[in-house]
Amino acid sequence: MKPDLFEAPDYYNLDDLLTEEHILVRDAARQWVKRDISPIIEEYAQKAEFPNQIIKGLAEVGAFGPYIPMEYGGAGLDQISYGLIMQEIERGDSGVRSTASVQSSLVMYPIYAYGNEKQRKKYLPKLATGEMMGCFGLTEPNHGSNPSGMETKFKDMGDHYLLNGAKLWISNSPFADIAVVWAKNEEGRIHGLIVERGMEGFTTPTTHNKWSLRASATGELIFDNVRVPKENLLPNKSGLGAPLGCLDSARYGIAWGAIGAAMDCYDTALRYAKERIQFGKPIAATQLQQKKLAEMITEITKAQLLAFRLGQLKNENKATSAQISMAKRNNVDMAIKIAREARQVLGGMGITGEYSIMRHMMNLESVITYEGTHDIHLLITGADITGLSAFK
Repeated sequence: MKPDLFEAPDYYNLDDLLTEEHILVRDAARQWVKRDISPIIEEYAQKAEFPNQIIKGLAEVGAFGPYIPMEYGGAGLDQISYGLIMQEIERGDSGVRSTASVQSSLVMYPIYAYGNEKQRKKYLPKLATGEMMGCFGLTEPNHGSNPSGMETKFKDMGDHYLLNGAKLWISNSPFADIAVVWAKNEEGRIHGLIVERGMEGFTTPTTHNKWSLRASATGELIFDNVRVPKENLLPNKSGLGAPLGCLDSARYGIAWGAIGAAMDCYDTALRYAKERIQFGKPIAATQLQQKKLAEMITEITKAQLLAFRLGQLKNENKATSAQISMAKRNNVDMAIKIAREARQVLGGMGITGEYSIMRHMMNLESVITYEGTHDIHLLITGADITGLSAFK
C-alpha cells in the first residue's frame, strides 16, 4: 500500500483568504481522505464497486448537507466550506464526491428549500448522518440536456399520486433509500416527489460496464404505477426552475471538486518528475516537463480563484446560474487536461493503478458531461452575454 503523500498546491496563498473554520473543515476532510479513501479506492475502482463502509465517514466530515442548518442535522457551514469539502473528497475520487454531491445538493437541498417543515424533519436529520441515502431523478433515457421534455408523469388519484416513467444515469440509485423525482402532472407542470424504497412498482437496476466513476454506484429509477402519498410532493416550488436550482448547487460543488482531482494529478506528476532520472538527471530538470508542470499550477491557481470568488457570491446569494456554469465548465476542462498532461509526465507508469492519474482521467470524462455537458454550459454563458438563446 503506497502512502498518500499529497501536498496541496497553494501558489497564490489562498489560505490567507480562508477563515479558521474553513481551514479546520478542509483539513478534517483531507485527513479523512488520506486515511479512509486513498488506501482502498484503487481496489474498489478496479472492482467497480462502491465502498459502502465510507458513508459514516462522509457524514462525520460534514459532506452531507454541510450548509443545511443545524436544526435539521446539517453543519450550518457556509458555501466556501462546502466547496472545500468537495475539493478534498474529489481529490480522493470523483465517484465518492458524486455520492456526497447528490446527497447534499440534489436530495437534502430540494427537501430543505422546496419541502415543508414535516418533510424537513422527517428526512434531513437521517440524510445528514448517512442513516438514509438519497438520489435525484431528472435525466431520462430520451431527455438529457433537455429536461423539459421529460416523459415521467404522475396522476392525481384522489388520496394518492400514481407515478409512471423512468430515469437514467442516477448516482446512488442502487442503494438509495429515497429518490427526489421530477415528473409532470396532468397539466404538464414539473413537480418534485419523494419516492421511498419499498413502494410497490419502484425499482433501481444497477448500470454496469462503466469505464468511469467505477467506485460510484450508478443506476436507473423505474416507476411502474407507483402509489406516492400526497404528503410526499415538495410543495414550495414547481416548474423546471426547481430541479435547475438543485443543479446550480451541485454544479457549484463540482467547480470546487474538479480542482481536487487536478491538484492530485499535479502533485503526483511533480513528485514523480523530481524522482524519475533519465539521461543522468531528474526529468523535472528538462524544459518540456517544466512547461507541463508550470502550466498545470497556473491553471489550478486560476481555477482556485474562480471557485473562491464564486463561493463569496454564493454566500451573498448573488451567484447566477450562468456564473456557476462558467466555473463548472472551466474547472472540469482544466482538470481533465491536467490529468492527460500528468499521465504523460509519468510515461507508462501513468496508466497503472499504482498512481491515481488514469482513474481521475476516466472519472473526469463523466464529470465533464454530467450536471450539464461541456457544450451546454458554453451555450448558457453565450445566452447570458448575448441575450439570445441557442437552444431554441
